[in-house]
Amino acid sequence: MAAFVMQALGCEVAALNTVHYSNHLGYRQSKGTKTSADEISDIYVGLKQSYLTDFDIMLTGYAPNAKAVDAIGAIGRDLKLKASTKTGSFFWVLDPVMGDEGRIYVDEDVIPAYRGLLRDADLILPNQFELELLSDIEIKSISDLTKAVTKLHKDYRVPHIVVTSVRFDPLSPVIPVVGSTSCADGSPRLFKVDVPAIDCFFSGTGDMFAALTVVRLREAVSNEGLFASKAWQSSDETDAINLPLAKAVEKVLGSMHTILEKTKVARDAELEKMSGPQGAMEKDSEKRLHLRKTKAAEVRLVRNLQDLREPAINHRAQALSQPESWNPAKIPQPTGET
Repeated sequence: MAAFVMQALGCEVAALNTVHYSNHLGYRQSKGTKTSADEISDIYVGLKQSYLTDFDIMLTGYAPNAKAVDAIGAIGRDLKLKASTKTGSFFWVLDPVMGDEGRIYVDEDVIPAYRGLLRDADLILPNQFELELLSDIEIKSISDLTKAVTKLHKDYRVPHIVVTSVRFDPLSPVIPVVGSTSCADGSPRLFKVDVPAIDCFFSGTGDMFAALTVVRLREAVSNEGLFASKAWQSSDETDAINLPLAKAVEKVLGSMHTILEKTKVARDAELEKMSGPQGAMEKDSEKRLHLRKTKAAEVRLVRNLQDLREPAINHRAQALSQPESWNPAKIPQPTGET
């Protein structure tokens, strides 16, 4: 999904797949293979020997084991070294895919491997659980989240952080996304964007979020003339809600929420059609029912390209400086996961 999203928004993309699966794992079954660390390295060597590594952004996502993470890290460091003579000419977006909602779905040795990459990444995109794993701080409140973000800014010198799937109250009608760009002294400039929860389980939204963030952050940085700045960081005088990262997240969530709402409507219609007057779907086996529901909830991306390209910005960034400011607006929407 990530490559398509970036291509649809005008990016030239060289995709290196870390897995080759028949379908995403939301189906609870798949066939295919994982790309080995040696294969990842060999593909990059092939690109280098043909002088095809003139990239200005690298987005890295799922890696099944620590060796694959290390291979990806070697690529990122090589590209950063190559670009070191021109400040701001290369930007690494790292999505440390490890798990969600308290469950790890990669090998345990991936956690320290990702920690080893943090000092080289320019932007990281963990969800709340992954932020806990990286920071080694249990996050049960906005105060905890602030401590975890500050630790990564100060101890690992990560310039930009966006935290997704932030949920302290499972019944909350909104799901906040929290972001921060550090000041020169490593202190955070925190903001949040609240979006209504949608009562539907979607797969692939992490890839969609990451890809959109690449495009929209680059766009926002261009608008502010920051391409020559180290890690595309704004001056300390720029407040949280005016950061390029905040402007980017507003657009990202504008596209995503609209497309996921349309997907939910289409899913409900498809499930209603499957059920039929006799309620046949309810009589199906549990496994078959899950497969049908998962297929019906596939994100309607291709048919909603206009919403990718021209997002409706209905959810604005709010400065988040103190724990007391954590008061998500009560929007009357059904609960669920986005």
